[in-house]
Amino acid sequence: MSEAAAMAGEVPSTDQPIVTLTGVTKRFPGIVANEAIDLSLRPGEVHVLLGENGAGKSTLIGLLSGLQQPDEGEIRIDGKRCTIGSPREALGYGIGTVFQHAMLVPTLTVAENLLLGAPWWQRPHKDQLAERVAELASRLGMRVDLDARAHDLSLGEQQMVEIMRALLRGSRVLILDESTSMLTPSGIEELGGLMRRLVESGMSVVFITHKLREATAFGDRISVLKLGRKVGEIPPEHVQGRDEDSLIAEIVEMMFGIRSDDPEAERRVRSLISDEIEPLLSVRGLSLAAGTNTPALSDISFDVRPGEVFGIAGIDGNGQKQLAELLSGQRRDGTGAILFEGQAIETMPVFRRRKLGLRYLTDDRLGEGTVGSFPVAINFFLKQIGEPPFWKGAIEQTKAIEGHADRLIDDYDVRTPSRHTAIGQLSGGNVQKVVLARELAEGARLVIYNKPTYGLDLANTLTIRERILEIARQGKGVIVISTDLEELLSLADRIAVMESGRIAGIVDYGEEARTEVGRLMIGLDA
Repeated sequence: MSEAAAMAGEVPSTDQPIVTLTGVTKRFPGIVANEAIDLSLRPGEVHVLLGENGAGKSTLIGLLSGLQQPDEGEIRIDGKRCTIGSPREALGYGIGTVFQHAMLVPTLTVAENLLLGAPWWQRPHKDQLAERVAELASRLGMRVDLDARAHDLSLGEQQMVEIMRALLRGSRVLILDESTSMLTPSGIEELGGLMRRLVESGMSVVFITHKLREATAFGDRISVLKLGRKVGEIPPEHVQGRDEDSLIAEIVEMMFGIRSDDPEAERRVRSLISDEIEPLLSVRGLSLAAGTNTPALSDISFDVRPGEVFGIAGIDGNGQKQLAELLSGQRRDGTGAILFEGQAIETMPVFRRRKLGLRYLTDDRLGEGTVGSFPVAINFFLKQIGEPPFWKGAIEQTKAIEGHADRLIDDYDVRTPSRHTAIGQLSGGNVQKVVLARELAEGARLVIYNKPTYGLDLANTLTIRERILEIARQGKGVIVISTDLEELLSLADRIAVMESGRIAGIVDYGEEARTEVGRLMIGLDA
């Protein structure tokens, strides 16, 4: 059922679930990922699914989307027991999924990706597709180039294509896995409005998020997973009209066994950064020519001082990734000056900047930040291969590597079966802890984070943010690039807003920071 068709139809009763899971269990070697899960997805409801990394959310999504099959229990659709044997079968049953990590074919255009999987007789003409995409993009406040290649899109732009593809096809059940992670605050509100219109038409939306305020704002029913089990469910009659703080406190108690009045509250007292302190990093007139489907950078200038958290906000795809790559040395084709403690570094390769103490945590922790098939221990040393004391000549010093890896696993609370486990098997939060431990190794002076908490659960998000603040307290410089305005407001002393490859303005932290940053993000003067 397409969205347009759904809008024209009547809203079915929510008494009968579209999908029902009863006693569903899924095991993997050494772990029970889902244990005796009971879950009902009803028409007319946004069903929020919450839980820490490793709680079993991804496995449950895999079962509903046909990627995996349960070992025990049953799945019923419209009351009839069924087996969802593949993603195509899931689509046939009316279950569409937008996964957290993009599932696009990199070499194909956006238009071609949107048409993938649809029978040839149902594929619209490109003009019809363009019209439908334009209407949907307008609702979400995004710009979409149907001719762009997927590999040229930022992570946030790829995720938007995924959302569009699912909504264009239409489903009775739509699963959104962390789909707000790359949206602006206004984009999140618009997506919330779209979810509401979809469920009012009779669809069921499963909304997976780590942001509790999104859960309370958009959810009709809230279920909480913990260690593979469903530990609680808050029905619509206990969600609607409820005081937000008390609802959040109940959710936090389910998730962690502790109460919290406001898990998103700003948790630090900010110290003023004196202009008399010499900058650790100075950027002057940094520019970059536009590439194929990548924005140009124009005359970017700013300073970062010791002990400062400098935030960079903006809608994804406005040059943030290119700026991070120029600062870290991953690309050196820009013009302008980059000074680290007064020393020009714009022509230095990555390893030399790293030795000076400049570290970079990419937003693509799985594809770029780690090697998924390598063990956790080796991923700690990817940027130190061949260096003593972990290598002598070409000889790997196994004991030194494993001993150091064990210390980092303990220090950063990396949840892994062992140091030998392939890092690709870990949850996103634990992968990020490994990357963080590696980049904060001896000698870090200034750390650049690109979307540091993207896709992480609440517990890991708070842990990473506390690490960022601790680095600043130690007198190191920090740059945080994020599309999550709440994250920047809770961390940054100053926030620069990027728009169309330039810095539209820099806002000091204060009572009006949210309003000023928001105005800059939509093209208005602060």
